[in-house]
Amino acid sequence: MYGGMGVEGTRASRRTALPAVRLDVAWAHALREALVAFAISRALVLVSGALAAELLGQSGRAPGFDPAGVTHPFGGLGDALVAPMARWDTVWFLAIADGGYGDDPARPAFFPLYPLLAKAVGAPLGSSLVGGILVSWAAFLVALAVLHRLAMVELGDGRAARYAVLACALFPTAFFHTAVYSEGLFLALSIGAVYAARRGAWAWAGALGALAAGTRSAGVLLVVPLALLHLRARREAGLPPLGRRPSEHRPLLAVALVPVGMLAFCGWFALTGGDARAPVDAQQVWFREFAGPFVGLWDGTVAAAQGARQLLSGARDPVYFTAAGGDPFVVAQENLVLLAFLLACVPAIVGVLRRLPAAYGAYVVAALALPLSTPVAPQPLMSTPRFLAVLFPLYLWAGLRLARASARTATLALGASAILLCVLTARFATWHWVA
Repeated sequence: MYGGMGVEGTRASRRTALPAVRLDVAWAHALREALVAFAISRALVLVSGALAAELLGQSGRAPGFDPAGVTHPFGGLGDALVAPMARWDTVWFLAIADGGYGDDPARPAFFPLYPLLAKAVGAPLGSSLVGGILVSWAAFLVALAVLHRLAMVELGDGRAARYAVLACALFPTAFFHTAVYSEGLFLALSIGAVYAARRGAWAWAGALGALAAGTRSAGVLLVVPLALLHLRARREAGLPPLGRRPSEHRPLLAVALVPVGMLAFCGWFALTGGDARAPVDAQQVWFREFAGPFVGLWDGTVAAAQGARQLLSGARDPVYFTAAGGDPFVVAQENLVLLAFLLACVPAIVGVLRRLPAAYGAYVVAALALPLSTPVAPQPLMSTPRFLAVLFPLYLWAGLRLARASARTATLALGASAILLCVLTARFATWHWVA
């Protein structure tokens, strides 16, 4: 009955099956590379964070920021192991997961998808904290695997893809990706949206972009790379920017789907009797206001210079920069570190603009424009190291650059990043402000 396929039928069947087989092999390889980077980097995070928490204890700021003790509910060794994953903004995410948004004007700054998933995953375990940890760890592993696939598409070099994944996993603030923060989930969704667009899966690109916009406000900026990737695909195919047939408009519809994640969040507030602008207005509660395009660069430079002046003066009074909470010497050091961190990433930013397709450079510029145009008055570059951690085009450039360097140079660069990762994780785990 089936003999009628003959040799040609069998060959046709094999030709049809081969792409799927190759795809499975490619994903298996990507997952292996991701697992290696994940295992190495998370071991560093866990060991450095747990040891610091156990041996050094926590700073005196902990009770004020976590009065209910939600970030250390297990006691002893359990709290030490959780330390590198549950600090600072973790308190806000858990408050939303367990109690909703309420009337607190500060909470809408934290978008809903991550706390919803933390609550859902943690419900069977009786702990949103554990749920958040599981969500973050799973999301970051997925992000590394998809980053490898995207690097293969854009760079076409397995060595560069491996280095891109390692650069992401060992980035100095990569501990945020597996903390009870939204960084790991946002990274997975944003890389996934762009990878789907590069594969021509526009429905997936739009859906993942919308989910990213429901995870962080910066998710709406994915319209920039997705739109440019669509234009690039049409240009390479010799087609005009706008198609005539309805089917040619599907990519643009997918791009238009991205802001739905944020609009749904705003709409939920309106439907429940709140203010639809709450997620936007919450930024002012956190001292972020629009100051002009990239004005934060100047303000951050001035704050760092004044911080240096404060330290060199040897006196805490008078305070030379805009007053901020805490010891003026500590704030001065933080302002210097924040500027140094941003400056250290300038070569990568320039490299993305010069070496990668325009969609990636445009995304990096747009993503940086958001915080740098709305600086925090007391500390203009606040959270910049955390914002940089989710800009995946930087890792694509790093992979390309490290693949062209000698093995010794690449090892030294990744080793230096790993050391910084351990140091910053230890500070984070002991309730010292990092970003």
